[in-house]
Amino acid sequence: MGKTYIFGHKNPDTDSITSSLVMANFERKMGNEEAVACRLGNINKETEYVLNYLGMEAPELIESVEDGANVILVDHNNPKESIDNLDNVNVLKVVDHHAVVLTTGYPLYYRAEPVGCTETVLYKLYRENNIEVDKTIATLMVSAIISDTLLLKSPTTTAEDIKAVEELAGIAGIDPQSYGLEMLKAGTDLSSFSIEEILSLDAKEIDIKGIKVLINQVNTASIPDVMAKKAELEAGINKVIESKGLDLFVLLITDIVNSNSQTISIGKRTDLVEKSYGVTLVENTALLEGVVSRKKQVIPVLTENA
Repeated sequence: MGKTYIFGHKNPDTDSITSSLVMANFERKMGNEEAVACRLGNINKETEYVLNYLGMEAPELIESVEDGANVILVDHNNPKESIDNLDNVNVLKVVDHHAVVLTTGYPLYYRAEPVGCTETVLYKLYRENNIEVDKTIATLMVSAIISDTLLLKSPTTTAEDIKAVEELAGIAGIDPQSYGLEMLKAGTDLSSFSIEEILSLDAKEIDIKGIKVLINQVNTASIPDVMAKKAELEAGINKVIESKGLDLFVLLITDIVNSNSQTISIGKRTDLVEKSYGVTLVENTALLEGVVSRKKQVIPVLTENA
């Protein structure tokens, strides 16, 4: 069969990285001995915390694969978030929890469910195929679910995510609240990142009814600490707007403790943010109370009001 490359989206988060590792293990257990986990970018501090906790190395960093190679996509299916030559490879499988964008001219295994995290879907796959979930795999899975659902407080959280966390935490031998909070806090340490890196840590570029928008989200335990860099962030945002020809850059600074987000929004369509949330941007910023999910509370809201 040859090597099978398994990877998540560019600018990988904890779900993307852990899902590649968990899916690669699943494939090998199912007989695909040459399945290998990969990543399409640097790991963030939160993911680093998880890997260090387990004493694991990060998946192999790749920029592309050879044309005709076998690949499996996890935690994404949008070609814009994947390898550049996706059209020239053989996509064997997709396991995801996002809206379906990918189209192919051939049949493939596709598993996407409306849950809070790809790992929730993978946990179901393990159980359906009677594959053991050991302590390491359980820790990878539960870490990602906690990350994507912000300790089960995000509106993306489903009953299936809650059940999975309860069961996986038992296997992993961790308290999900204390472990999860430490993990999330580790991900808020931006001290070693440049402004350019902060603005690309979790960035998604989307087209909203012809409006070119980039939404970047960073988690923090202290919004004022991040806002202390406001002038530098604004300068960096303006550079990104110019280089990418954006109409709107929305930076979400999400408080993982109080479940709010401060936004720094810049561009010629900042009116879309004001209309969508009933706020007035003062010096490019406003507090979005209760907003923590880009997937549920930002992209659809902006789209509805565009």
